[in-house]
Amino acid sequence: MRLFDQLPYPADTRLLMIHADDAGLAHGENRATKEVLQNGLANSYSIMVPCPWFGEMANFAKAHPEYDYGIHLTLTCEWHQYRFGPLSSAAEVPGLVDKYGHFYKKRHQLVAKATAAEVEKELRAQIDYALDYGLQPSHLDSHMFSLGADPAFLEVYRKLGRNYQLPICLNGQLLEMVGQDLSCLQAEDPLLDQVFMGDWELFQTGTMADYYFEVLDQLKPGLSILFIHPAYDNAEMRAVCIDHPNFGAEWRQIDLDTFTSTAFREKLAASDIQLINWREIREAMYGEEQ
Repeated sequence: MRLFDQLPYPADTRLLMIHADDAGLAHGENRATKEVLQNGLANSYSIMVPCPWFGEMANFAKAHPEYDYGIHLTLTCEWHQYRFGPLSSAAEVPGLVDKYGHFYKKRHQLVAKATAAEVEKELRAQIDYALDYGLQPSHLDSHMFSLGADPAFLEVYRKLGRNYQLPICLNGQLLEMVGQDLSCLQAEDPLLDQVFMGDWELFQTGTMADYYFEVLDQLKPGLSILFIHPAYDNAEMRAVCIDHPNFGAEWRQIDLDTFTSTAFREKLAASDIQLINWREIREAMYGEEQ
């Protein structure tokens, strides 16, 4: 099912969401997310509940309900020295944690160890904690798209979306990114038409900012999302991302600079692209605020 078909737009409309991932990860990530929302071009973001800086971003979300935000469901922690784990106790979800009680770094480790029941228990804990904190999320999405890495986890993702009446972020490109084929999709799955995101080759060749500009030309009619990961390339973020240049501090500074730039704003303004966010999609799927 195309999400676009649930929306009241002509068939030739090019809808785009510029979505900032990983809010709550660190203070520098939060500062940059606020910057790209308030003075840049991001029009949606999502918050990682188990991370140490969740509270700062959650308080911002409550103080600024004008900005669209969701829950960045988290089951992995890819960093070498900056470690965190589940809200549930290790005894409740032993398959989600290493011997130190931290999330695994890699999706394949998660798939090898975790059960769908453990995944559901932890993700409900994350959503319920956010709701108890006073947040009103517009959607659910998945950190590192770990929920697409196993068909049983994907079914949990669908179930959570239905139970909490929140749209989920799903697309065939995302499934292929985590090694799944499209046979695990169901007819009723709400699918985005196109997904765009910087990659390692673009970063290595210094062409990632150019790619973001080119996305505006490549956009087809339908509903598309452009994922960005803004943060500051400062001492804090370099420590978080040490020995991990992929989505590292320098990468995230490029995202921040690009999506707060006058050049990108002018390029977007000159296009026939219309921005949309998850709140509008949720209202189309489930009605007004629950």
